[in-house]
Amino acid sequence: MGTKRKKSESETMEDYDDDVVLDKKEKKKMKQMEKEKKKEILPSMIKNKEKRSAVHAKLKLQKKVEKRKKLKARDAEEKRALELGEEPPPRKIPRTIENTREFDETVCKPDDELYAGNDADEFSSVLKRERIPKILITTSRFNSTRGPAFISELLEVIPNAHYYKRGTYDLKKIVEYAKKQDFTSLIVVHTNRREPDALLIIGLPDGPTAHFKLSRLVLRKDIKNHGNPTSHEPELVLTNFTTHLGHRIGRLIQSLFPQEPNFRGRRVVTFHNQRDYIFFRHHRYIFETKESKSG
Repeated sequence: MGTKRKKSESETMEDYDDDVVLDKKEKKKMKQMEKEKKKEILPSMIKNKEKRSAVHAKLKLQKKVEKRKKLKARDAEEKRALELGEEPPPRKIPRTIENTREFDETVCKPDDELYAGNDADEFSSVLKRERIPKILITTSRFNSTRGPAFISELLEVIPNAHYYKRGTYDLKKIVEYAKKQDFTSLIVVHTNRREPDALLIIGLPDGPTAHFKLSRLVLRKDIKNHGNPTSHEPELVLTNFTTHLGHRIGRLIQSLFPQEPNFRGRRVVTFHNQRDYIFFRHHRYIFETKESKSG
């Protein structure tokens, strides 16, 4: 019969020493992990404003330096490949909101029935030049301090626009008056906390009506070294109004402007639709003449 041998005191002491060494190594690893975690403190975790801004600036600079290194390495690889007569490695396409967006089923196609109905919709008479657009602009009952300045901008942007004070009249009475006076559209400027915050555009005589919220409004006088608009009829640029709703909104905006732009004025009004926001810009362009050096 085999019997188990008892461990001597020396053997038990050696085992204990091994356990102590392992515990020390684990503690060192834990300390290193804690130090790394402390190094990776986010700026949002720092309560002191000055320290937070300093850490944020440092992290931003590090990212900038790393980005430059990657660009230099990529350019060097492309140069080396071209020298060897090989094709350079393909560049990575950055992920953006536009190229990662899911396909929208409401996007209009060239053979869509919606285009066939353009000849009979509410805006066809203006867009076919059978009627000249005539716009009535008014405000909500409680006007703001920046409201008059914004309305004067609208009067300069939209040709054949006329401003009428709202007074105490209801919107229904204003619509009836505009119909009698042969206006094609009605624009109501809404204000909130002394700031214009919305536009209501009503197509006359039978609609439709569209409501737009205003955000980040910058008037011409607030732009440094701004130019002054001329009285020429502007060129209208509409981009990315591709969905069924966007097509209708685009035609509503088109009906506010005459369809015979005067190209001599070099004046452009742009409406750019992106991510369900409409970006507006009013500018003039200049043709640069390159002087040829004769030696």
